[in-house]
Amino acid sequence: MADITALNTVYNHYMTTYAQGGSNSKYDAHKKSELKDVVNSIVKLNKDAPLFLIDNSPETKEFAVSLKESARQLKNTISSLSVENGDEMLSKKTVSSSNDALVSAAYIGNPKDSESPPNIEVSVRQLASGQINTGRGMPPDEMGLPPDTYSFDIRSRDIDYEFQFNINEGDTNKTIEEKLARLITRSNIGIHAETVEDENGNISLSLKSDDTGVKADSEYLFEVSDDKTSKRRGAVDYFGLSNVAKAPADAEYTINGEPMRSSTNSIDYGKVYELNLKSVTEGDETVAIGVKTDVESLTDNISHLIMGYNAFMQNASRYLDSQPHSNALVREMSGLSAGFGSELESLGVNFGDDGQITLDKNLIQQTAKEDDSLTRFDNVKKFANNILNKANSIALDPLQYTNKKIVAYKDPHANNFASPYITSNYSGMMFSSYC
Repeated sequence: MADITALNTVYNHYMTTYAQGGSNSKYDAHKKSELKDVVNSIVKLNKDAPLFLIDNSPETKEFAVSLKESARQLKNTISSLSVENGDEMLSKKTVSSSNDALVSAAYIGNPKDSESPPNIEVSVRQLASGQINTGRGMPPDEMGLPPDTYSFDIRSRDIDYEFQFNINEGDTNKTIEEKLARLITRSNIGIHAETVEDENGNISLSLKSDDTGVKADSEYLFEVSDDKTSKRRGAVDYFGLSNVAKAPADAEYTINGEPMRSSTNSIDYGKVYELNLKSVTEGDETVAIGVKTDVESLTDNISHLIMGYNAFMQNASRYLDSQPHSNALVREMSGLSAGFGSELESLGVNFGDDGQITLDKNLIQQTAKEDDSLTRFDNVKKFANNILNKANSIALDPLQYTNKKIVAYKDPHANNFASPYITSNYSGMMFSSYC
């Protein structure tokens, strides 16, 4: 159990410190052939690489892991704008929504389908929601339970979890509820807990499920009880942990007038659109969803490419003062950009002295209306492909931009063995101060 707790702590540290946006992407999943290519790249990279000692300072560790993470984000951004074939760079279709604040959409169909994706009308009657338990409001500086070891059970996602905690002399409702909030949230059982203070200054514990929608075999997504727990009972009743303030609910919506339900607000429609229900529509209001033209889609993709590129450059520039070799990274990325400078500037894509890219939307929209616009955008696709290759290289070995001491060069005439374990440096950096 201690090992699992340590892993959770490391993972939470990684996600909150380095992960941008805090979520994974479907582009982080790979086929066996892709994973094999990664392994072969690692072997090739390390076979003739010199032996070196890395700087073990916390600043260098943060820089290496953060650089690896931002490169991954850039790769995912470019991949999300392209189809599977590398020759189809920035060819992802984009979707228009008449009201993105109510329903947003993304195209997930096969871009090679000859049939045009359908236009649909969506109305939202109710959003999918999770379960919320709200405990009793109590004075924060008091405590009505005697000192002892208490426990209670939470059944979530069809698994029972027991939580144990101590109440000692001097503990208050506030200190114990804050302890329980951390204990439940960090256990990663699909429930987020936090303390809530009302207008009278009383404090209560709120439990909210990560999942949404109604289960087929149960009215609730989780249940809290201490009827059959192993330690002293009474905490559930005292804190009011089993009080269901809001029951879970399914999303209720219509597509082209046909009523539908979903346990989540993210909906796959016919393997063509991924709909994200955001808010309820009023009366007979509907949201029109449809695919943009190829030129419009390409323009949107270029805009997202630039945002991803700029985010990467901003992250790299954060370390210019603390990591001397980060200058080399900024120069290399700027060098890739410079090779396309004149061609892209004529389209409205401008490169600044700080490595950032600005987009002249009026010029790029004007270019998009020209007859040869798709051909003129070929240079943008080549630029994106070069950036993708560079992001792959950085993600594979961000240590090339850190301050390190070379210990020995390998004999170029010898049959050197690969050292694939060099990449485990990153695992050690993530575990730093936790083991």
